[in-house]
Parts: sequence; C-alpha cells; structure tokens
Amino acid sequence: MKLSQLLLLGIYFIGILSIDAQEKTSLTLDEAIHMAWSKSSEVSLANSKVNSSKYELQSKKNTQYPDLKLWGQYQNFIRPTVDIKFKQSGTPFPSGNQLLIGQINANLPVFAGFKTQNNIKISENLYQAETATAAQTKEEIAMRVVNYYASLYKTQKTLELLKDNQKQAEQRVVDFIELEKNGIIPRNDLLKSQLQVSKIQLSIDEMNNNLNVVNYYLVSLLKLSPETKLTVKESDFINFQMNNIPTDEKPALENRKDLEAVRFQEKAQEAGVKMARSSYYPTVSLLGGYASLGLENVITIQNAINFGVGVSYDLSGILKNGTNVKIAESKSLETQNYKEILTDNIKAQVKQAIEDYDLALKQNEVYLEAAAQSSENYRIVKDKYDNGLSNTNDLLEADVEQLSSKINNALARANIIQKYYELLSVTGQLSQTFNLSKI
Repeated sequence: MKLSQLLLLGIYFIGILSIDAQEKTSLTLDEAIHMAWSKSSEVSLANSKVNSSKYELQSKKNTQYPDLKLWGQYQNFIRPTVDIKFKQSGTPFPSGNQLLIGQINANLPVFAGFKTQNNIKISENLYQAETATAAQTKEEIAMRVVNYYASLYKTQKTLELLKDNQKQAEQRVVDFIELEKNGIIPRNDLLKSQLQVSKIQLSIDEMNNNLNVVNYYLVSLLKLSPETKLTVKESDFINFQMNNIPTDEKPALENRKDLEAVRFQEKAQEAGVKMARSSYYPTVSLLGGYASLGLENVITIQNAINFGVGVSYDLSGILKNGTNVKIAESKSLETQNYKEILTDNIKAQVKQAIEDYDLALKQNEVYLEAAAQSSENYRIVKDKYDNGLSNTNDLLEADVEQLSSKINNALARANIIQKYYELLSVTGQLSQTFNLSKI
C-alpha cells in the first residue's frame, strides 16, 4: 500500500474517532452535578473565600506568640574628635572609630482585655461561616443542574411526542386530500387538518427554541463547548429510588448551610462585642531582651540581659470606646434578626416544597388516568368518524386532547423527580445525596 493511501486511511480513522467523541453528549445527572462542582466559577470563588478565611484565622492565632526582634548596627567613625570634660588629668581618653551594637527584644502579651482570644473566635466563626457558605453554593449549583436537566428532559420528550403526532397529522392531510378530490369530504375539513399541522409545527419550533436556550445554559455551567448538544435519557434523570422524603422543617433547620453560616456569623458578632469591650482594660506584656555593645578602645558591654513587665492603659479610650461597643452590639442584633427572618423563610420554603411534591404525586395519578381516557376517547371518535357518525372537528379535538394527555403523562414522572429534588434542596440534603453516590 502506498504511503499516501496509508496517510488517508489514518486521517479517515482519526476523523471517525473525532466524530464519535463529538457525539458523546449524554451525561447522567450525577456526572453533570459533579462536573459543575469541579468547573463552576461560583464554586471556585466560594472555595477561594474559604482559603482566605483560613489564612486570616492562622494570622490571628499568630498574635498569641511573642514578638521577637533582632537588631544590629555597625558604624565606622573617620578620625572622631572626642572631648571628655570629666576625665583624669594627664590621662588621654582613647578615641575609638568602630561601634558595634546588637540587641534581641521579646514582647509576650499576657493580658489585653481578652482581645486576642475574642479576635481569634471571630476569625474561627467567620471561617466556619465561609465553609458553610461554600457548601450552600454547591447545593444551589446542584439544584440549578437538576432544573436544567428537568427542562431538557421535558422539552426533548415533548418534542418527541409532537413529532410523532406531526407524522400522524401529515398523513391525515394526505388522506384528506384524496378524500376531498373524490368529493367525500368538504374542502373545509382539509383546511382544518392542514391548520392542525401548522399549529403542531409552531409548537415544535417553540420547543426547539426552548431546548437550545436551556442547552446553552447547561453547557455554559458545565464549561463545555457552546456547540455541545446534550441529550437527557430517561435513565439519566428518572431511574432512581426516592428515599427518606422529608415531611417537616426539622431536617432543614439541621442541614441548611445558609442558616448554619448565619449562626456562625452570629457567634462572630457576639465575640466582636466582647472584643470591643476589651478596650476598657489595660494591656499587660512580659518584656525581655539581650544587648551587646562595643566601642573600640573605649567600652565593651556583653550579656546585658533585661526583663520586666509592661503595662499600658488608653485612658481616652474609656470615653471613646462606648460608641464602638454600641456599633458591635447593633451589628450583632442585625445578625440575630436576619437569622430569625431566614429561619421563617426556610420553614415557608419547606412547606411549599412538601405541598408541591404531594401535588406532583396526585397530578401523576390524574394524568395517568387521563392518558388512558383520552386514548380510548380518540379510538371511539375515530371509529365513529370512519363510519360517518362524527365530524372532522370531533376527530381533531380528540386528537389534540390525546396529544395533550400523552405529554402531561410523560412529563408527570419527571415533575415528581424535580419536586423531590427541590424538597431535598430546601431541606439541605441535595448535595448529600450526590456525595453519597460517589462513596
């Protein structure tokens, strides 16, 4: 085989592999959520804030340790003139031209009105609050993926049913054209059947538009190529067991990460009040040091060790600090009020989600019965129409009702799953569900 033929064959197989790679556009919901967690800019930002808060906490903890400073100096004097007024007569005073000084000083804070401890508590709680906020961000991203997947599945399923119905409607038009030519039906009946085909096409165009928009949102969230077309199979979204369905707000109050974050912020504000009050107290520190000094031909000092206690008290702060305390107390009260508001909102969200889930279950039963009823109704009307006992209006109306029932029935199961996930989300358990799937 010639070299050119081998190259063409290799390019052909590479092209096939490339096409296969492009066609792999189906992801399970679990895979999509974990992909969103790993690639989402929002999750990355939340994790960065956690790391920043962690470093800030470590910085505050470092203030507990003593300050240790090393200082040294060397100077060279060029022919200094030294005039000592008090000296022994007849004894010339030596003139040194080199000076060496070295010092080590240590300062260990012992008491600062509990400022250091409360400052650390503030940072610890803010770090925990950022960690909870990052977890809440993952919860929200997961729910966003669920909603996009539900929308994609519903739209694709609706399109599938519409196209099936379109084929039947187009065949009906073909049949009606022959009947109209033979004078069996009036032209008005043919126009009605053609109008139904047009309406179905409009619905298909609208569904395709919705599909493209939702697909774009989802692939953008997953950081995939904008040209990627995702296909959601029923097993990707619906095929799983629903367990531990929440029935009250108790799981939400225990698991909601946004509420947990506010609780840590509340603790941080309480520590902030205590830190503001610490200015009413003096600061006490242990001091220590070592010094060495040498002036050539004049003096040498070694092993000059010193230690003691330092006390400072900002007297003016006693008068000025009252405002800072009031500010801290006001911020603490703001956080408490926000926590109460958020708690009430969470309870309302859980109640709404429970009702929506129960409604979805009831609607599924009704839609299942309606699908069977509409199919039977269409069969009866079609039989009557074929026997001249029903008109075209009845036939087309029965066909529309059958299509509507099929769509509602097909989407009802997906709606149950979506409402179930929403219930898990408002109770703070959605991320746990998908994290467990990786264990």
